[in-house]
Amino acid sequence: MSRIDDRLKELDITLPDPVAPVANYVPFVKSGNLVFISGQVSIGADGLITGKVGQDLSVEAGVEAAKACGINLIAQLKAACDGDLDRVVRVVKLGGFVNCNPDFTDQPKVVNGTSDLMVEVFGDAGRHARAAVGAPALPLNAAVEVDGVFEIK
Repeated sequence: MSRIDDRLKELDITLPDPVAPVANYVPFVKSGNLVFISGQVSIGADGLITGKVGQDLSVEAGVEAAKACGINLIAQLKAACDGDLDRVVRVVKLGGFVNCNPDFTDQPKVVNGTSDLMVEVFGDAGRHARAAVGAPALPLNAAVEVDGVFEIK
């Protein structure tokens, strides 16, 4: 078992099977030592987490939805690394999209659900550049969607 797999176990995180694309795209693309992972929506153990954060969901529920996105990113990353997450050198950049009304301004707090997870799992290598923006709607009415760029060896 890899060091990162051990860390996931310590955190009581079980990676799901990577989610298959729902349209005409691939789940990830490798270019050199970078892996670009397509947006992962907020699908948790109990299914799709839907609704507008700040209206249908609390900020705290939004954070949990973003954490689910992060877990799905790591599942895709594991597939991109042929099952060996110890190949991850760095989380380079995350892009977070929060389904919310125009007057909602806590997108950074929500996307911290993914950012905090990356640091918990990968340590200092999990620190990254990031964007956190609001969206009037997301695919499947997902509460959150996050994509990412990762460096691997």
